[in-house]
Amino acid sequence: MKHNLSFLIKVLALQCLAVLCASQGFDFFYFVQQWPGSYCDSKQGCCYPRTGKPASDFSIHGLWPNYDDGSYPSNCDPEAQFNPSQISDLTSRMQKDWPSLSCPSSDGLSFWSHEWEKHGTCSESILDQHDYFASALLLKRQSNLLQILKNAGIQPNGQYYSLEGIKAAIRGGIGYTPYIECNVDPSGNSQLYQIYVCVDTSGSNLIECPVLPRGKCGSRIEFPSF
Repeated sequence: MKHNLSFLIKVLALQCLAVLCASQGFDFFYFVQQWPGSYCDSKQGCCYPRTGKPASDFSIHGLWPNYDDGSYPSNCDPEAQFNPSQISDLTSRMQKDWPSLSCPSSDGLSFWSHEWEKHGTCSESILDQHDYFASALLLKRQSNLLQILKNAGIQPNGQYYSLEGIKAAIRGGIGYTPYIECNVDPSGNSQLYQIYVCVDTSGSNLIECPVLPRGKCGSRIEFPSF
């Protein structure tokens, strides 16, 4: 009996250690917000959520653990399934700030489940499921990207703006250099799609990015309306 108990304790300890190691092994987060107008103005198109057309504002794509070398962990704990009941107090805010635009129309649950299981589980030693989503919502409130750009005269009106001007405006507004990801519209024009900023491992504080993703934007990019 003692032998069996000792063996069981060792197995549980190793399982806990495996989850702990997997979920602690990252250096910073990318906090990624996307412009819905650019998501929709593409060959793939979009579908509005069941709650209706989202606000004309940047929305959250994800909070992604990352390594300093540019790689990232993913799907760190298959046992930690997404549980909507754990974020029931956040659902209304998430429908507003973290909507899904993929087709077919949805209530966002599959999108949030994907983000938690692929990315959130890799930081669960620091942020449980509720805190993971709550941290992302708080980060969005701390960095009002649309207002920052509007204050610099950069409007979502279908006009073209300098990529460096967009970066400078955001850097001036939040104090840190962002990464700008572009996609293309059906005519092949480069447009402002996603903005990455970096966050420390607590999920609370913006930091200068240790490494930036690779990608290409034109020197002048479109900021489409939504």
